[in-house]
Amino acid sequence: MSITIESPSMTSFEDFDLPQSLLQALREQGMNSPFPIQSATLPDALAGRDVLGRAQTGSGKTLAFGLALLGRLGGGKARPKRPRALVLVPTRELAMQVADALTPLARAMGLWCRTVVGGMAFARQADALNRGVDLLIATPGRLSDHVRQGTCVLSDVNFVALDEADQMADMGFLPQVREILDLTPPGGQRLLFSATLDGDVKKLVDRYLTDPIEHSVAPATASVDTMDHYVLQVTHQDKQAIVTEIGAREGRTIMFVRTKHHVDRLAERLRAKGVAAGALHGGKTQGQRNRVLSDFKEGHTPVLVATDVAARGIHVDDVSLVLHVDPAADHKDYLHRAGRTARAGASGTVVTLVTHDQRRTVRRMTEKAGVRAESANVRPGDPDLARITGAREPSGEPVVERRREPQPRRGAPRGERQGGRGRGFGGRQGGFREGPRPPRRDGRGPSRRTRD
Repeated sequence: MSITIESPSMTSFEDFDLPQSLLQALREQGMNSPFPIQSATLPDALAGRDVLGRAQTGSGKTLAFGLALLGRLGGGKARPKRPRALVLVPTRELAMQVADALTPLARAMGLWCRTVVGGMAFARQADALNRGVDLLIATPGRLSDHVRQGTCVLSDVNFVALDEADQMADMGFLPQVREILDLTPPGGQRLLFSATLDGDVKKLVDRYLTDPIEHSVAPATASVDTMDHYVLQVTHQDKQAIVTEIGAREGRTIMFVRTKHHVDRLAERLRAKGVAAGALHGGKTQGQRNRVLSDFKEGHTPVLVATDVAARGIHVDDVSLVLHVDPAADHKDYLHRAGRTARAGASGTVVTLVTHDQRRTVRRMTEKAGVRAESANVRPGDPDLARITGAREPSGEPVVERRREPQPRRGAPRGERQGGRGRGFGGRQGGFREGPRPPRRDGRGPSRRTRD
């Protein structure tokens, strides 16, 4: 493996060997200058090399692998049920956002780009696959279901990109990922993008990538240039009031908590005090999750309360504050949460609320994450709380959730299990996984139960 850590000199997409139709589509979208990770990896990826890209979320990885795949797909035609290129991602939300970025570019080249994820109608996905897909964006669980049921065949997939590989490892998806890769041509090109390249991710690299070249444009610790980190000690009695005052700040805020139940409860409490907040977790249907994310992006609900698993696909610009209502479980989760702010060179603030008994654990975690956090003891209404977070007194007028016109039903959604030590194409392992269960023997379909 060759390694380069660089500050690339490429200043325009015109510098790359990309099809003119793709360059024109980029220009029409106002995208002219590549991000560093794109400048670093595109030349090797377009030349057919296996590539490892190490960069934090928000660094432009989607176009780094997306442009490479689209550039290499030009001029071909997909056969029914046999996609030509594959992007594997850990969550539904990330799949949707990757598709939003790449579908217009694929269309400009006359290529078909489709998604295969849990929580959406299986039959509609099977129909799209049967018509032929050039670039397939998928979560491991749902793709393995299509493979198992014969609605997708991977023998024509000569180009594979794995996005957020470290998150897929943390969520227990690597057995499924390995089974999927085993069904693709062994001589195909593989692009792997991850914030870290150690542990299980390294095993994946060693097994499936051929003489890969690594490009690293960001450290595997938190950015000290664009993020300000704070640890605020609070009492149990003051914590809810402090969270509410922070929620009433100006700007877009993401609050992280541990469980689905806590997400719903906190969002309800915030709305009752006048803070427009949305709740996102794996227990919601895909339609509900889409609406919550849309309201957050559009500013209707400036506060998003989420679990770690549900938030892994949140790539929203202009999030100025990340609040750890519950401290992260480890330094990797801390870095992932923190990566929701300070995206694409912007600045942001990351705040962790700790009670007295959590101080030592959080200190060890932030040190491991490479973070030097400023500490303070705060109470509701404190000037330091306002200075650090922009906290202010909420209106106290309850916020009514937005009502939307009902949409025509397009087939029953299938449940998606999040974050498990999942089954692959057969077998019954413990835990839970992203993607639906296999059909039952009585033909009544998969379980609809979901779980973070």
